[in-house]
Amino acid sequence: MSSSGRRDFFEGVRDLLPMVPGVLPFGLIAGANGTSLGFSSEMTIGMTLLFFAGSAQLAAYQLIQEQALPAVIIFTALMVNIRFLIYSATFAPLLHPLKTRHKWPLVYLISDQAYGLCATRFTPDQSDREKLYYFAGTAVALGVSWVGSVILGLQVGGQIPAEWSLGFAIPLAFIAMLVSSIRNRASLITAVFSALMATSLIQLPYNLGFIAAIIGGTTIGLVASSFITKSSLKTQRENNG
Repeated sequence: MSSSGRRDFFEGVRDLLPMVPGVLPFGLIAGANGTSLGFSSEMTIGMTLLFFAGSAQLAAYQLIQEQALPAVIIFTALMVNIRFLIYSATFAPLLHPLKTRHKWPLVYLISDQAYGLCATRFTPDQSDREKLYYFAGTAVALGVSWVGSVILGLQVGGQIPAEWSLGFAIPLAFIAMLVSSIRNRASLITAVFSALMATSLIQLPYNLGFIAAIIGGTTIGLVASSFITKSSLKTQRENNG
């Protein structure tokens, strides 16, 4: 790694560090709930490495706890992680020139935090090499923080008395994730509609109401986003005209 590449890499690490306190609670919950569900440490860590997505892992925990069908668990995890298709498309031009052995680890490490930092920092005058090293720094820092916090949660979870049920932790974690993800009107509409659907369909068997809420919320969110964008463009044209 060249000196400039090293500088960009550690700049990514440095910019990610303030986000670690926000990652830590979710990692602790994921690790502790793995213990409370009867998973071994190896299984929990393996699941963490397989998913590498806190929201999907916590959703899977919740469904496992409710004895949902395996197909429902898998489908839900895939739907929760569908946003990574957008992230991957964004990073594709940067990763395309790399050899496969370098490309796949970085693809694996794509996260919400890394994407958010890169989306706000990247400028047209930066070279792809600068962007790549910066992204690698954010991705590695987040990966170490996430896996480390899950391992810490495994240790802490085993010391929590059984009567201190952690069943409340997963819903609370999702509420925190939901609130932090509401950044505009479209995301607010999506969140409200999904919550209403999930609540009204809670009696459906096999947690099918949860899946319906995901699909319905995503659809409404896309429609709302398109409508709001068109409305904004129309307003701009009228103001300019």
